[in-house]
Amino acid sequence: MTSMPQNRVAAPAHVAHRTSFGTIWNMSFGFLGIQFGWALQMANMSAIYEYLGASPDEIPMLWLAAPLTGLLVQPIIGHLSDNTWSPTLGRRRPFFLIGALLSSCALIFMPQSSTLWMAAGLLWILDASINVSMEPFRAFVSDLLPQSERTRGFAMQSFFIGLGAVIASAMPWMLTNWFGVADSTPGTIPMTVRLSFYIGSAAFLGAVLYTILTTKEHPPADLAEFQRKKAESRGAMAMVREIREAVAHMPETMRRLAPVQICTWLGLFCMWLYFPVAVARNVFGAPDTSSPLYQQGVAWAGVCFGAYSLVCFVFAFCLPPLARKFDRKGTHMICLLAGAAGLISVAFIKNPNLLLLSMTGVGIAWASTLSMPYSMLAGSLPEGKTGIYMGIFNFFIVIPEIVASLGFGWVMNNLLDNNRMAAVVAGGVFMIIAALLVLRVNDKGETA
Repeated sequence: MTSMPQNRVAAPAHVAHRTSFGTIWNMSFGFLGIQFGWALQMANMSAIYEYLGASPDEIPMLWLAAPLTGLLVQPIIGHLSDNTWSPTLGRRRPFFLIGALLSSCALIFMPQSSTLWMAAGLLWILDASINVSMEPFRAFVSDLLPQSERTRGFAMQSFFIGLGAVIASAMPWMLTNWFGVADSTPGTIPMTVRLSFYIGSAAFLGAVLYTILTTKEHPPADLAEFQRKKAESRGAMAMVREIREAVAHMPETMRRLAPVQICTWLGLFCMWLYFPVAVARNVFGAPDTSSPLYQQGVAWAGVCFGAYSLVCFVFAFCLPPLARKFDRKGTHMICLLAGAAGLISVAFIKNPNLLLLSMTGVGIAWASTLSMPYSMLAGSLPEGKTGIYMGIFNFFIVIPEIVASLGFGWVMNNLLDNNRMAAVVAGGVFMIIAALLVLRVNDKGETA
C-alpha cells in the first residue's frame, strides 16, 4: 500500500511564511468525519427515541449522554494529549485514531437499537468516542498555526463541519428520493436511517485517517523537559490537580466568553432536541409517530439541518475577511443575531420549503460559533496548556446542555405544554442573549 504524502508543519514560533491552503485543508479534513457522527445523531436521535416509545418530556433526559460525556472526557483528553508524544503519531493524532475507531463501531450499532435503554447507552458510547477525537482537533490548530492564521484554521474546520453535516443530515432524505430506498414499517427505525449510520461510520474513520496520514506534528522543542513535566503530571490525582488549577487561573478572555457559549449552546440544544419533531408535527401535521407524515417531516428536518450546514460550509470562507473588517467580536454578534432570527421565524412558517430560509440564519450563526470563540480564545492560552484549556472551554458547552437535559422536561410539561415549536423559539431567545453578551468579551488577538 502506497503511503500518502506528509506535510510537515513547522512550529508556530518559527513560521516565517503564510501556511498553504493545502496544509490547513489536510489538518482540518478529519472534522468532516467527526461531523458525520454529530450530524447523524443530532438529526435522528430524537426521532429514534420517539420510534422506540419516548414521550416529549423524556427526550431531554435521554440526551443527557452528550453533555455528560463531554464534561468528563474533554478535559481529561486535553490533559492527556498535552502530555503525550509518540514518534510515530505525535501528540494529538493518537487520540484522533482511538476516537475514530470507537465512534465508527458505535455508529454501526446505534440504528440497530431495539429499546430506549439500548439507544441511550449507545449514545453515551458514541458521544464519549467522538469527544476523544474532537477535543484534540481544536488544540491541533493552535499547535500548528501561528496566532495570525488561527482564524483561517478554525474557519477551515467550520467548512468541513458544514460539509459533513450537509451530507449526513440529508442522507435519509437523499437515500429515499435519489436512490429509491424503500420506507420501512411505520413506527420503526427507517432503513434510510440505518443505512445513513453505516455510511457515516465509514466516513468518520476515513476522514480522520486522511488527516493522520497527511499532517505531521512537530516534537516538543525540549523533549527532555517535556518528559520531565509529563512524569510530574502522571497519575489521576496530578491530573485532577492540574485541571483544578487551570480552572482557577482561567484567562479573562475565556471567563467572558463563558456566558456567551452557555447561552449559544442552550439555544442550539433546544433546536437539536425539538426541531425535527416540531417540523413533523407542527409543519407537516403528523398526529403521531405511526403517520407517514411523521417520517416525511423528520426526513425534511434532516434536509433543513443539511441546509444550515451548507450555509455554514459556504459562509466559513467569509469569516476571516469579515473578522478583519469588523473584528471578531462584532462578526460573532451579528452572526448570532442571524441565528436567533432564523429559529424564531420557524414558528410562523407553514410551507416546509420556507424552513430552508430560516436555516440560512442558523447556518451563519453555526459557522461563527464553530470558529470565532475558539479563535478569540486561542491567543489568550498559556503555552503547553492548549489541550486542557480547550477541554475546559467545553464546560461552557456541556453545562447548559446538562441543565437543559435535566430541567427542560419540566419546562416542556409545566410552561410550554409540550409544544415542541415553542422550545425551538426559546432557542432563538437564548441566541439573542448570547449576541448581547459578546460585547463584554475583551479580544486582544489578531483578526487575520
